[in-house]
Amino acid sequence: MIDLTVNKAQLEKTAERCRERGIVLPTFDQMKHPENVPDWAKKELKGIGLWDVHPRNLFRITWKNEPVAKGGTYGGVNYVEFPPELTGVNARIIALVGKWFPTGAHKVGATYGCLAPRLTTGQFNPVSQKAVWPSTGNYCRGGAYVSALLACESIAILPEEMSKERFEWLSNVAGEVIATPGCESNVKEIFDKCWELHEERGDDIVIFNQFDEFGNHLWHYEVTGNAMLEVLKKEMKPGQEYAGVVLTSGSSGTMGSADFLKEQFPGSKLVVSEALQCPTLLLNGFGGHRIEGIGDKHVPWIHNARNTDMVTAIDDEHPMRLIRLFNEPKGRDYLKKQGIDPKLVDKLDLLGISGVANLLSAIKFARYYELTGDDVVLTVLTDSMELYGSRMKELHEERGEYSEIDAGKDYELLTSITPDYTEELNFYGKKRIHNLKYYTWIEQQQKELDELNAQWHDYRSYWKAIHDMVPKIDERIEEFNAMVRG
Repeated sequence: MIDLTVNKAQLEKTAERCRERGIVLPTFDQMKHPENVPDWAKKELKGIGLWDVHPRNLFRITWKNEPVAKGGTYGGVNYVEFPPELTGVNARIIALVGKWFPTGAHKVGATYGCLAPRLTTGQFNPVSQKAVWPSTGNYCRGGAYVSALLACESIAILPEEMSKERFEWLSNVAGEVIATPGCESNVKEIFDKCWELHEERGDDIVIFNQFDEFGNHLWHYEVTGNAMLEVLKKEMKPGQEYAGVVLTSGSSGTMGSADFLKEQFPGSKLVVSEALQCPTLLLNGFGGHRIEGIGDKHVPWIHNARNTDMVTAIDDEHPMRLIRLFNEPKGRDYLKKQGIDPKLVDKLDLLGISGVANLLSAIKFARYYELTGDDVVLTVLTDSMELYGSRMKELHEERGEYSEIDAGKDYELLTSITPDYTEELNFYGKKRIHNLKYYTWIEQQQKELDELNAQWHDYRSYWKAIHDMVPKIDERIEEFNAMVRG
């Protein structure tokens, strides 16, 4: 759970530090409704770049940033719809766009949801303690960035096989960058490094593990969930229905949005996707894969298995082929020849590798249930190709020039995706996934068995208690800001 116990002495010191640096914190309400951000902050943002390490960019932790690199304030939710000509299915597939967050990925929101409660209760000392951000990619980038905005030292931990762009950027923002062995699948190695740091440095560090921090889940429940609801209200026409949201597993944080949407649309579904090369949820499987940022071989502590309706697996070769179709000049030319709106084609760089996996999973979901043009499916584009230029270069060196023939083959792949490697979960399928938590979290990470059982048997009250914390956290943030203002 999220502890809001106040350490008054430390809180006063933290408020003084923030006062000296002009740091003011956004509430969850302001991240949902940035029109409520103070006018003075909006005015300052006019002169600040989206990625600038400036404390006012805390007010850009929202899905509603103007899609510009500098000087923007707010508009509506950033999203894109993929038409049948591109997907091969009639269902309306709509994706929220993560590129227009600071750092180019929505993970800054999850990290803020974890750090803000500790900071505004005095449980974290930004002078003497370092914030540790274990991750398979974007979360540690978001954590290092938010730490820098809040004048905190940070340690970023991520697998050594992640894209070069991540490491280069982190080297300029994080205090320390630690590369652990392996790829996206090697999460245990990250956890082991956290234990090692804990034993070496004790109270000098605070570990914000995205896989068990409920601030991650809660931020997506409240902020991403409401953003998705706004899109549905805007886009759904009379007679249309919301079918469900499709998300790659990763830390399970974004799945918090599904908890929110199921409260609004009880018949909707949550589809959780993973790499076929590491089908943990689907087959209790293991292995390495190339869909960056969706770390697996375990079930995150914050995954609400009772709310999961389907699992599906994506062959990691497919996103690697499709990022070329979406970004190579001959690939884009080919798509335009197929009658796809050139404006959409020119925006396909909004999909990073995991975004392509989410799109493919949404297509599988639509095919499995034979969804029609009256069904709306949601998904998320966590990041964009801005973070994968090195991967494109590697593919070019490995496979040569991209031709129109290649584009034709890849377009056929995209429009003929089938619902293979998919399981519609019954009660015991969900329980099987939940029970996998035991081996990671009870045996290895010293969680309490009673809490694991409460997540399953008392799931309504357990998850509701977490979701009901938003007003309390906002109250703490507002009280903290009052202390900062003096």
